[in-house]
Amino acid sequence: MNYAEMMLAMGVRAKRAARGMAKMPSGDKERALRLMADAIENARGDLKVANAKDLEEAERTGLSASMVDRLTLSDAVIDSMAQGLREVAAQADPVGEVVKMWKRPNGLMIGKKRIPLGVIGIIYESRPNVTADAAALCLKSGNAVILRGGKEAIHSNRAIAKVLVEAAARGGVPEGALQVVDVIERDAVVEMLKLEEYIDLIIPRGGEGLIRFVTANSRVPVIKHYKGVCHVFIDESADHDMAEAIAVNAKTHRTGVCNAMETLLVHAGVADALLPRLANALMDKGVELRGCERTVALVDQAIPATEEDWDAEYLDLILAVRVVDDIDAAIDHIDRWTSLHTESIVTSDYANSQRFLNEVNSSTVMVNASTRFADGQQFGLGAEIGISTTKLHSYGPMGAEDLTTTKYIVYGQGQIRE
Repeated sequence: MNYAEMMLAMGVRAKRAARGMAKMPSGDKERALRLMADAIENARGDLKVANAKDLEEAERTGLSASMVDRLTLSDAVIDSMAQGLREVAAQADPVGEVVKMWKRPNGLMIGKKRIPLGVIGIIYESRPNVTADAAALCLKSGNAVILRGGKEAIHSNRAIAKVLVEAAARGGVPEGALQVVDVIERDAVVEMLKLEEYIDLIIPRGGEGLIRFVTANSRVPVIKHYKGVCHVFIDESADHDMAEAIAVNAKTHRTGVCNAMETLLVHAGVADALLPRLANALMDKGVELRGCERTVALVDQAIPATEEDWDAEYLDLILAVRVVDDIDAAIDHIDRWTSLHTESIVTSDYANSQRFLNEVNSSTVMVNASTRFADGQQFGLGAEIGISTTKLHSYGPMGAEDLTTTKYIVYGQGQIRE
């Protein structure tokens, strides 16, 4: 197969469709998304049959439990896909919004108006639900989208794409606005990354290896999110029950996701009283603890951490633990090892909460909440296209508005420049 020709043809169709998407009325986009949601629910049986083929292959190849979890299309996941489509449909249309307007001394009115980016390329692994989430957000924001899922979810992605494309067509979405790369060979990805004249932005979702490969090979701008090394800092003033609940949830609610806690920092002033309790609660959930010297001294079952543990995204029931002298030491540790994803402080001290919010510059910073909330759907975005840890042009969970940019608009009354 000639992958260069195949991807070029997809790029040409997408760019042509993007013109139609940019002017598609808000009501028509909303209707199309609702039709897509209904279609996902109605195709539940077919989606499960396709997903079973992927799960069978995953078992044969020994895919990790966390990857299988991401791959599985349970009833809850299918319901969530449909709900996400409906939530995105119900949101205000970001396209066409005039975000500001001002008048110059010469009478010119200058404004900034929100417009689609054009064509978005999404390259992702494991999670077939991304097919629906990405389609919803791209279409809502007036963009065309080319989706390329991982080989481990090829049957699921094909089935979801078929359902969505057919429903979108019934809703009046331009042909070519939603396309899925239907091959598993990496050569297709390499050719996709060369389409700088047709694709305006590439968003990779998956492991660090995938994202570094895409970044190294793309001629198209890339939104990066290498990994999620998320921290929770238990301050000296923290409520102990709250600290335990947040730590256990952040680590064990789902281990194979990027917003799970990977490092726990505990203030030295509370470590003697609280750390053994936290350790027991975590170990009761099957968590292996890798700690600093002070942690190992307080928790017999903890094994000594290495330098690599502070930078590790385990995506498993493993947790790095460090006792720190104060909030300054906690912020210093985070600054040194952060992946710019999500950090949380558990504290009853307002001044410390504000210091943490102001001095920690990750894409999401929390006070007294589990890192597991760092998610577009939890933030009310309906779904997310991904989590950007690149400050240009968007930072954190990305919704429909993050798939737009602004252009200047100017109103005059015949002014000429002298």
